[in-house]
Amino acid sequence: MFDTIFAPATAPGRAGVGIIRVSGPLAHEVGIALCGSLPAARTSALRLLRDPRDSSVIDQALILSFDADASFTGEPVVEFHHHGSPAVLTQLMKVLGAFGGTRVAEAGEFTRRSLENGRLDLAQVEGLADLIDSDTDEQRRQALRVMDGELSRLVKTWRANLLRAIALIEATIDFADEDVPVDVFPEVRQLLTYVSAGMNGQLAGAKAAKQVRTGFEVAIVGRPNSGKSSLINKLSRRDVALISDIAGTTRDVIEVRLEVAGQLVTFLDTAGLRETSDVVEGLGVELAIKRATSADLRIFLLASDQDQPDDGVQPQSHDLIIYGKDDDGVRSGVSSHTGAGIDQLLDNIGRQLGDLTQGSSLLIRERHQQAMMTAVEYIGVALSSIKMDSFVTELIAEDVRSAIMALDKLIGQIGVEDVLGEIFSSFCIGK
Repeated sequence: MFDTIFAPATAPGRAGVGIIRVSGPLAHEVGIALCGSLPAARTSALRLLRDPRDSSVIDQALILSFDADASFTGEPVVEFHHHGSPAVLTQLMKVLGAFGGTRVAEAGEFTRRSLENGRLDLAQVEGLADLIDSDTDEQRRQALRVMDGELSRLVKTWRANLLRAIALIEATIDFADEDVPVDVFPEVRQLLTYVSAGMNGQLAGAKAAKQVRTGFEVAIVGRPNSGKSSLINKLSRRDVALISDIAGTTRDVIEVRLEVAGQLVTFLDTAGLRETSDVVEGLGVELAIKRATSADLRIFLLASDQDQPDDGVQPQSHDLIIYGKDDDGVRSGVSSHTGAGIDQLLDNIGRQLGDLTQGSSLLIRERHQQAMMTAVEYIGVALSSIKMDSFVTELIAEDVRSAIMALDKLIGQIGVEDVLGEIFSSFCIGK
């Protein structure tokens, strides 16, 4: 039997409301001891909270109670929505810790119990972790889809088709010495092809899904004094980069994280691209070329006497090439001084990043991608075997079983103990 655990579910500090969650076999007993009585399951009511040791009043709070079959953790749960002062929180935590059989929850322990009690699978847990960590609207949308079970439902559908394929294959093994009235392998081939196509579709959008989750890098590239540092200051609305008329001022890469069109974007202010005898500046130019080349998108700022970017970093088809320091508006570029062209630039960046995320899949983590790639490989081997004039039926069945095992690892049904600690350590104590 699990211990009864408790923890704050809201951030520390003063607030209008704070929440303490209690989960486990003694949750309702503890709630009654503090409140006198609990509201009906899945309802709420105001109660005075008293210390059971001396009946002194701690606070007045809104109480919610849940039975095991309707709670997040799959256990009896009571939540105390108390006034959010540090003094109330401290006293409630002391009182809860004084009960026998209760203890403070570890990081992610509420969610881990939800997993162990079958309320969530591992993919949904990861979606929840990403939802809590989301900084942008697109990250929120992506994580919510996975937490809601969209990926899990796909996996379970594919798994059911693979189980059907195994059942058909094993029927031929079980009746190897008899005449099987129907050739099952056309249906097996159809099932495996259908599953493989669905998985490959998800794999095709995995890179875009990862970019939504981790964010994009957009490098600002150009000659010295082309307005790169002024632009990144304008975009961030603060002075993050030193501005000077002296060429070569920027030596390192300056990074600023912003949200653009719902996407998380890290803008990179890089050293001006030019030939230089200054060793330190030269290192900065090398770093600028390296970071700009690996970035997801580049903004090339042209000087007034340029028609196209200089050699050093090769523009890609989706990159943006505009004039910098266009203070008089003659070249329809951007001006960090007047603000002209900035909104249009952000709109263009948003459109380009939107194009890069077209077809984004539900494989938001590297673990998901690796598991699905493994499953696709085993299915491919099975399909290749079926096409041969003579094949070993038992080996085909084993390949399909291996594909199912890979899917089971994706949703956490088997063989994922080594990743659980890392996943749950990212959660706060009250989740």
